[in-house]
Amino acid sequence: MFVVAAAAALFASAGTIALPGFWAYLAIIAVVMIVSFAALDPDLLRERMRPGGEKPPISLRVFSLVLFLHWIVAGLDRGRFHWSDTVPDWLQGVCLFTVAAGYALALWAMRVNRFFSSVIRIQADRGQHVVSTGPYAFVRHPGYTAGFLIIAASGPALGSWLAAALVVLFSLPFLLYRTITEDRILRAELIGYSDYAARVQWRLLPGIW
Repeated sequence: MFVVAAAAALFASAGTIALPGFWAYLAIIAVVMIVSFAALDPDLLRERMRPGGEKPPISLRVFSLVLFLHWIVAGLDRGRFHWSDTVPDWLQGVCLFTVAAGYALALWAMRVNRFFSSVIRIQADRGQHVVSTGPYAFVRHPGYTAGFLIIAASGPALGSWLAAALVVLFSLPFLLYRTITEDRILRAELIGYSDYAARVQWRLLPGIW
């Protein structure tokens, strides 16, 4: 349903389906969904869809709304009004690859960390403990690293500078806030996390932050 909704937002707003970049973008999302349901822990999928058995908070719903809005803007830009659809083909290709790489990193993190919830919470009900394998051996929050990659590349991958500006402006500050807040809560409340943070110094990017 998510892929169908994304396709509807892109192609309906564009007024045409003759946009190969859109098809490539949707193919990436479709593969991610298939791999998620085939390879991830079903309990993790339930946690991500209904964290702690509750509906996702309003902040996540607003975040999803921003994603849909940037798809609509990209469709309008590329298919109808051509406000800012001057992204070079080579850059669009690089950004499509970056979006795919971001999703691959997120899937890797979810594969090794069954506590990869969609909200910030200590999952005592699920026996949460520190995970230090896979991408967590290099950065403490690889899921947010993946999110930054996807958000930064999504607009240009769709060929629209305006869509890029919209999603970056309204999403990256949210991801940065989530990274800082989650790290602080884990340090304070999750046993062993402070020792892990002392070993793995970098939150998002090795050697930078």
